[in-house]
Amino acid sequence: MKSIVVTGGGAGLGNTIAREASLRGYRVGILDVDEELTIEASKSIENSVPLPASVSSFEEISNAIEIFGEAPNIWVNNAGIVRFAPLLELSVEDWKSVVDVNLTGTFICSSLAAKVMIDNGGGSIVNITSINGISAGTNSGAYGSTKSAISLLTQQMSIEWGKYGVRVNAVAPGLIDGGMSTPIYADPHFRKLRTEKVPVGRLGSEQDVADAVLFLSSDEASYITGHELVVDGGIINSIIANLPRPSSVDSVGIDE
Repeated sequence: MKSIVVTGGGAGLGNTIAREASLRGYRVGILDVDEELTIEASKSIENSVPLPASVSSFEEISNAIEIFGEAPNIWVNNAGIVRFAPLLELSVEDWKSVVDVNLTGTFICSSLAAKVMIDNGGGSIVNITSINGISAGTNSGAYGSTKSAISLLTQQMSIEWGKYGVRVNAVAPGLIDGGMSTPIYADPHFRKLRTEKVPVGRLGSEQDVADAVLFLSSDEASYITGHELVVDGGIINSIIANLPRPSSVDSVGIDE
């Protein structure tokens, strides 16, 4: 039986990834800073182990790997936090908190997971980034900066660890109806406005992201590493298409 550890697995996207992995026959480590949430989640997911730990603590992650009892075939860095504020109003404390969990946590977990994977012939690491790390968003400077950094960290890890049989990729979710975005889509007005901007005509689901994560972790993706798979229904590519444009322009040619 293959095994997987999902950080931030107690709820939201991480929980969906953990559940889907269990359904596909994986032994699952549910790692979350909220101990009660982690234990409750594990009760409802078959072949799972609760791993209460903070991703920003080297000691706690080391201990969690020992408790899991084996080198995971797959490690998913999903845990993350966001602190919304314009940069001019963002406190240093909030900035440090976001960096500590999102970026430093990804580094700590990946390096510790990679070490045990290398000792056991290899494995796959998938980092959850965001389209906010590709395109700047309103009041999300700290969050977006960490996600962009994780994207480059993914590439760095992939070139350093590939020779040891460890692949490292990332998945960048777009407008996902769930997790951190739940409060946004609870408002019918903003839900409609945002849905209309997505080329495929719908919001994404946590299942869409889970499927992408497990694909990159699978043998079918054995020749893919250092890649960031954008799961956004095409919205990143539609920025120009969504800009206002007079219809009269489309009926004539223009020379500079």
